[in-house]
Amino acid sequence: HSPLELSQGLMGVGAITGGRITLCHSLVGHDFSGGIAGGIEICITFPTEYVKTQLQLDEKANPPKYKGIADCVKQTVNSHGVRGLYRGLSSLLYGSIPKAAVRFGMFEFLSNKMRDESGKLDSRRGFLCGLGAGVAEAVVVVCPMETVKVKFIHDQTSANPKYKGFFHGVREIIRSQGLKGTYQGLTATVLKQGSNQAIRFYVMTSLRNWYKGGDPNKAINPLLTGLFGAVAGATSVFGNTPLDVIKTRMQGLEAHKYKSTMDCAVKIMKHEGPMAFYKGTVPRLGRVCLDVAIVFIIYEEVIKVLNMVWKTD
Repeated sequence: HSPLELSQGLMGVGAITGGRITLCHSLVGHDFSGGIAGGIEICITFPTEYVKTQLQLDEKANPPKYKGIADCVKQTVNSHGVRGLYRGLSSLLYGSIPKAAVRFGMFEFLSNKMRDESGKLDSRRGFLCGLGAGVAEAVVVVCPMETVKVKFIHDQTSANPKYKGFFHGVREIIRSQGLKGTYQGLTATVLKQGSNQAIRFYVMTSLRNWYKGGDPNKAINPLLTGLFGAVAGATSVFGNTPLDVIKTRMQGLEAHKYKSTMDCAVKIMKHEGPMAFYKGTVPRLGRVCLDVAIVFIIYEEVIKVLNMVWKTD
């Protein structure tokens, strides 16, 4: 069963003795599988996320702080050791599991409503389901998670870093800025995540439908699933990196300089030029391609295991 198909053939856990309570195998399985996949993926790819964020925060100067990807890695390791490349990991790790669960759970819910009579989900409907999944994860999980991550990474470049750890940092952010301090850049985050998942699920749905042809039961090799995921990830990177740059700036320690998402975009264009909207594209490309490929492979394999464990007659 693929993550883009409606769990055809999946069976529920069954009614609990003495009551009418029944667990929905499909939805629980997709949430659980997405959570596991998200947690593993972020541990593997986080250094590329760190470098991408630093390059996006590095505003135009004479000269800029970092000369490129390699220089960013070198300066970070020299100043903070290899562990410095994992600054902000905790915020993404704590958030990646519920983020992936919300994403795949919402996609499953929406796709369940939008399939045709034969159970097929076309690419257009896949795009809309992905858009809904991206907006849901942005509002519920991603915005506060990304805000904390960006502040942690930005804080490391300060002369006197003030955040001692995840919980201390969150406490300080809320103490000084209130809960809204964890929801900076919400509009940009919703736009970014919505377009992210819309593009990725559109591409994945299109590639899967192309590969399967007229045979919905045709199996897809995990490596091919990973390749499809990498293509979907790369497409989303080139499609919405400008939104990612704006989101990062809106969530940094200098976010007070911007009145709104549009004001941020205008100031970047005015002071740094159009190329500034593509800062961090290369490390983001590396991270996202791995991200989407790994998540879909792990997700699909976990679903297979859950199908065997939970299958009932």
